[in-house]
Amino acid sequence: MEAGTPECVSFQQPSKKNLKRRIVVPCLQRFKDEYEKVSKHYMSNRIRTTKYRLWTFIPRNLYEQFHRAANLYFLFIVVLNWIPVVEAFRKEITMIPLLVVLTIIAVKDGLEDYTKYKLDKMINNFVTHVYNGADGEFVDKFWKDVKVGDFIQLSCNEEIPADMVLLYSSDGDGLCHIETSSLDGETNLKEKLIVKGFVQQTIEMDPESFSYKIECEVPNSDLSCFRGFIQHTSTERVGLSKDNLLMRGCTVRNTDIVVGIVVYAGHETKAMLNNTGGRYKRSKLEKKLNGDIIGCVVLLIVMCSVIAVGRGIWLSGHREPSIYSSGRQFEPVWGGFLMFWTMIILLQVLIPISLYVSIELVKLGQIYFIQNDIDLYHEPTDTKIQCGSLNVAENLGQIEYIFSDKTGTLTENKMVFRRCSIAGQEYGHEENAKRLETYQPDYESDPDQAPEAFFASRCSLKRASRGRIGRQPSVGLSMKSMSRMFRSASTLGSPSMKQLAFSSPLETDVTPDQRLVRKFCRISFNLYKRSETVDPTSEIMQISEFFIALAICNTVVVSESDTTGSQPPLKRRWSSVGKTSPLPIRHMLSKFSPRKISPMSVQTQNIHDSRHERPKKSPNLTVFHVQFPASIIGQFSESSDSADSHVTSEHEEMEFSCLPGTSKEDLPEHEQLESLDEPESIQEGFSEFKQMEFLRAPGTDIDGLPFDYDPAELSYEAESPDEAALVHAARAYQCTLVARNPEQVVIDMNYMGMLTFQRLHILPFDSTRKRMSVVVKHPILKRIVVYTKGADSVMMDLLQTEPTGNEEKDRLRKRIQERTQRHLDDYASQGLRTLCIAMKVLNDEEYEEWSQGHFIAESSIENREEMLLESAERLENNLILLGATGIEDRLQEGVPETIESLRKAGINIWMLTGDKRETAVNIAYSCKLLDSTDQLFILKSNSLDECTNMIESFLEDIRSNACSKERRSTIALRVSASTHVKIPQYSYALVIDGPTLKFALHERVQKKFLELTSCVRGVICCRATPVQKSQLVSMVRKELRVMTLAIGDGANDVSMIKIADVGIGICGQEGMQAVLASDFALAQFKHLKKLLFVHGHWCYTRLANMILYFFYKNLAYVGLLFWFQFFSGFSGTPMIDYWSLIFFNLLFTSAPPIIYGVLDQDVSAESLMNCPELYKASQRNEPYGKSAFAVNIMDGFYQSLVCFFLPYYTFYKSDIDLYSFGSVLNTTMFFIIILHLVIESKYLTMIHFSVFAFSILLFFSITGTFGALCVLCNPPANPYWVMQRHLANPVVYLICIVTTMLALLPRFLYRIMESTVFPSPLLQARLRESQVPTTKMCCMKVLPVSDDD
Repeated sequence: MEAGTPECVSFQQPSKKNLKRRIVVPCLQRFKDEYEKVSKHYMSNRIRTTKYRLWTFIPRNLYEQFHRAANLYFLFIVVLNWIPVVEAFRKEITMIPLLVVLTIIAVKDGLEDYTKYKLDKMINNFVTHVYNGADGEFVDKFWKDVKVGDFIQLSCNEEIPADMVLLYSSDGDGLCHIETSSLDGETNLKEKLIVKGFVQQTIEMDPESFSYKIECEVPNSDLSCFRGFIQHTSTERVGLSKDNLLMRGCTVRNTDIVVGIVVYAGHETKAMLNNTGGRYKRSKLEKKLNGDIIGCVVLLIVMCSVIAVGRGIWLSGHREPSIYSSGRQFEPVWGGFLMFWTMIILLQVLIPISLYVSIELVKLGQIYFIQNDIDLYHEPTDTKIQCGSLNVAENLGQIEYIFSDKTGTLTENKMVFRRCSIAGQEYGHEENAKRLETYQPDYESDPDQAPEAFFASRCSLKRASRGRIGRQPSVGLSMKSMSRMFRSASTLGSPSMKQLAFSSPLETDVTPDQRLVRKFCRISFNLYKRSETVDPTSEIMQISEFFIALAICNTVVVSESDTTGSQPPLKRRWSSVGKTSPLPIRHMLSKFSPRKISPMSVQTQNIHDSRHERPKKSPNLTVFHVQFPASIIGQFSESSDSADSHVTSEHEEMEFSCLPGTSKEDLPEHEQLESLDEPESIQEGFSEFKQMEFLRAPGTDIDGLPFDYDPAELSYEAESPDEAALVHAARAYQCTLVARNPEQVVIDMNYMGMLTFQRLHILPFDSTRKRMSVVVKHPILKRIVVYTKGADSVMMDLLQTEPTGNEEKDRLRKRIQERTQRHLDDYASQGLRTLCIAMKVLNDEEYEEWSQGHFIAESSIENREEMLLESAERLENNLILLGATGIEDRLQEGVPETIESLRKAGINIWMLTGDKRETAVNIAYSCKLLDSTDQLFILKSNSLDECTNMIESFLEDIRSNACSKERRSTIALRVSASTHVKIPQYSYALVIDGPTLKFALHERVQKKFLELTSCVRGVICCRATPVQKSQLVSMVRKELRVMTLAIGDGANDVSMIKIADVGIGICGQEGMQAVLASDFALAQFKHLKKLLFVHGHWCYTRLANMILYFFYKNLAYVGLLFWFQFFSGFSGTPMIDYWSLIFFNLLFTSAPPIIYGVLDQDVSAESLMNCPELYKASQRNEPYGKSAFAVNIMDGFYQSLVCFFLPYYTFYKSDIDLYSFGSVLNTTMFFIIILHLVIESKYLTMIHFSVFAFSILLFFSITGTFGALCVLCNPPANPYWVMQRHLANPVVYLICIVTTMLALLPRFLYRIMESTVFPSPLLQARLRESQVPTTKMCCMKVLPVSDDD
């Protein structure tokens, strides 16, 4: 592709058929017209996350608040009270409760929005370096001024201001490392690549030389995908992928300078499009509350209708105006109608408007205690529980189904290499198993305990394997000594890797198998030379290729640690990583796509000093026509300059026979076969080594190691623990991954020195293929090789099956596959995670044909994923099986006990995992999800009809067993009571795989499938995809109408976490995406027990009891006004002054129920933890059932009757005035409501009594002050000095005491009978606690709140 002159550059405008694409033109002066046409509809980089503006705050906030039915109802009451004919209160008084609630909510919303405004302002005013065409240099600009098409220059540790395509990096390998913790919570570094064709730049690029356009997809929220291409005017294009995109919010690490062009800005960036929040979750209690409020509205209408009818009857019999009326007289019907609306205003307190505010305050208090519970703190990781939602805390007490991930949730997600099978031979690694049995995690906590012997062993190993001049290799090494040396090599750098994920000594310290060590030591160049074919037919060659695959078939980043700990680990780079001669230009596209011409790392000198200097023009984008050469093999032989060899014959002796004193006769018979490949003369081996000299990195010492290569500094950063475990396993066998860049992978291969593999392509892992592949040019075989690893369920179907013409070879291949399959099944039965390792050798024609199609797929925008999938499937077939691995993922501490307790609590637990069936079942047995007596139903089918038939068959088996069990129970009843008859108990478990799950989720089968799952004690879904997980949770939640909880630790669990009623994230090894999407985040699965049994039960019970108390106290108080109407001519006149009516619920009785909802404990935490069956009470809604609601309503009516009629008949025919009578009722009802709460409280502290005392003091101080100062506040009656006269009247005291005792007597007697005659399990637990004096009622330990919080 030739660079066009600036004058003739012109870009086509997007046509209508390309509306799903975005065209990005560089923001340069010469492209001004094209830029304005293309970019005028693109958003700026200014962001605004606030909901309100200053001038829209009041109207919009009011609009949102009046979406609540309760607020709308009280607004209706306020408007109604402004109608003179139905006015019950003074107009301004009626508005007070609504205004108070609206003001509190508005202030809260305003403060939240103002916080967002300040954050937006700070972010928008961040400074970055943007290219200014007028000045010809990068200048400082605010983030908000960045536009699509701008060139951005960033330095190390700078945050990326917008989504940009990477065009230049000071890293000589064309890499840029970024930290994505702000997007997905993961702190391990990600590699980003310069656009292919720009990587050959040796100086900082000049934006003025950029004459290309970018065409990409429209903005979307998919963080894992980016489609597009960069194109010159000559229509030649280079594909763009997510590896070329630097996303807003990420941070540049370990790279001095990068330059990119902005493609998405502001709210169109992927980070902002993902900032939409999760699904709003309403608690089950909130839904029930709404229903009960509707019930209260119905009750209010009934009460008002009764008064309205009474008013009509009264008017019919009394034509004279009553003394309580306004003097106007209406017709009976019209008067009754108006009285209905007057009573609606008067009895409005029946609908508890303050309840909503109280619920929010109670939830805040509950969340505070949950977050500061020391039992939910994980000291090793310094992690405490995180609460991401206030709405669903009470749901924790009603969970019926738990959907759990396996890896990282039930297990530690610390992958430990346990066993492997190579060429059909199984290697048990018994020594490694013994080490794991005695492993002490304290080793991780003390970096000083990394023994110096490890490094000493490494030195001795180097001397033995490299044969330095003037040094004699150790003689007579035993197998155990050699095994220790191999193990030592795997542990190098352990202290430095301590700060990285997946790098604890448990994972990195692998003890090699001695049999495999003996075979591995016989790997040599001659072994490959003597092979008749390029395929690894011999066992030793397969062992060699197996470990090469483990070392390079991954995305592990090789880094060197920062000993200060102030910076992330630095990417491993050296000035001479595998310097092979540059390939001729005509062969560039044999690597499928344009890359840098030379792999040599070139570092820019004094990069920071020259930052503001005018950069020299960089070479134009080099893209070649797709012309695939006839052969690419010969390039290596002519690539490298000859280097002086300082290798002695002593080196060759060690190379071909690493175990001095060990003869062929000492080896087992099955190992002697490979000894035939050993060289017969030292000279022949030396000659072969001379030919392969180019395999070593130039600039190395006589050991073949680069001058700056220190094994102790190597650290590995992996995206998954599986990859880390396999790389450390290869390292344990001296197949060490040393360096990696976009072009090459360098490994230190034991006695063969440094091997540089030219990396051509990576086909990354995805959940559809369930495998990953890497395509490399093999330096020894001199062929293009595909290494593939993946799940055995898909890999075994991709192996070679066609006859080769050699019957013996075909039989051997079949035997190896059968043995490997048996080993895989054995590993899975032990609960190990299994992977298959395979390879494929390509000839030139095969590679050219495949790479041509793959190049087209990668350059596409539409249907790119489908085309790439088809391309991968064309390559990943007819594979040669190398072996398999078994990796252990240990159960977390306390998981079996937690699951057992959850089962006792009546919670159904489903395990949803992507692992194979045998592994999942074994883990299920280990964690007590399954019992040894369970009958397993394996649901595996290939069609919808077959799935239906199997489900029906399972249901029939369950029914038949149930019938036989019933018959045996009948027979047992006929036996004498003194005879013990043991009746067999049947329990079932269901295991279903991913493909069958697709049929089970079909609408035709759903009901039968759910019927089957309700009959089993456990369900295990293996090989399930993330989408299937969320579909299962959604189906169970909607169809069974149950409360669900989903718990997981990885990004593949996010969908089910969001869809469940409660989502729990585990702070584990796989990033923070699950945590960020969750309602609660835990450090360990075992913490779920206390979160549900204690906090879940308390949150639900407290909130339920508080809501019932609100309904009770409001009805009891409204009842006084209702009964008075029967003695006031149904006039709608209250006997209590307006201010007391308003303040009664707003001030006098508001604080006690809040304290009750935050601190009450019906049962102690010890009892709830020790007796999981107690959880069933909240699970069945016992505290807030229909009966509990009805009892509270009746109790409210009864107490209002007593509180009204006892004082009424006491003052009957007396001359007491209206407000004096009302004040007695008001005071008596106040004490009844307070003492009612004392009876209902199960746990009273000084805090409770202090709040009660404060409420009483507040009541008397306000009413006394009001009575002393308000002379004519409520004409025609006068509340002046009423309270003072009552306080001096002994009769009032007597009335208050007797009325209060009589009103509370039924409630008190009911609680006594409940605890003695028919106690519930919860009450029985409380009684047991009271019998043990040492039992502590409050066992919740609270973490001290630091100033940092």
